[in-house]
Amino acid sequence: MGIDLRAGGRVKNKNRDAPESQNVYLRLLVKLYRFLARRTDSAFNGVVLKRLFMSRPNRPPMAISRVARYAKGREDKIIVLVGTVTDDVRLLEVPKLKVCALKFSDTVRARILKAGGECLTFDQLALRAPTGSNTVLLRGPKNAREAVKHFGAAGVPNSTTKPKVRSKGRKFERSRGRRASRGFKV
Repeated sequence: MGIDLRAGGRVKNKNRDAPESQNVYLRLLVKLYRFLARRTDSAFNGVVLKRLFMSRPNRPPMAISRVARYAKGREDKIIVLVGTVTDDVRLLEVPKLKVCALKFSDTVRARILKAGGECLTFDQLALRAPTGSNTVLLRGPKNAREAVKHFGAAGVPNSTTKPKVRSKGRKFERSRGRRASRGFKV
């Protein structure tokens, strides 16, 4: 038994064990949560650590309206989001929330504080809830990216894939295959 070089060598673990980013503040958080994941037997710290490693598309932002919806009935708990919390003008009244996130937009931070809530950082969370007790861990909508709408084959029957078009006008994607009067319509 040896390493099968013809088949591509050893089987390597492709999971991230550190963030790609060189951001010193993120790296300090990784140090902190690596320690907590090792020294506490709480799965929460392991999950937070894994999400701190993730790439930007895998840490999607979440609007305050969605955060408020998930926080309903859990007013005493801390909402945790490894990503950005953004503002939503459609939400007229922000409830009193305790939110911990990597980043807050300026407007949403002002609105949460005005409602009597709190915006926490992950180092503050580690002091308050080292094992993640009384927290609600959320994730943003990963497939809400514009790019995801273009995944798949556009123009085949029953496909809802958005075609990649230079412009949206009379001359673009409106001929054969798109109208019954121009040959056929899928």
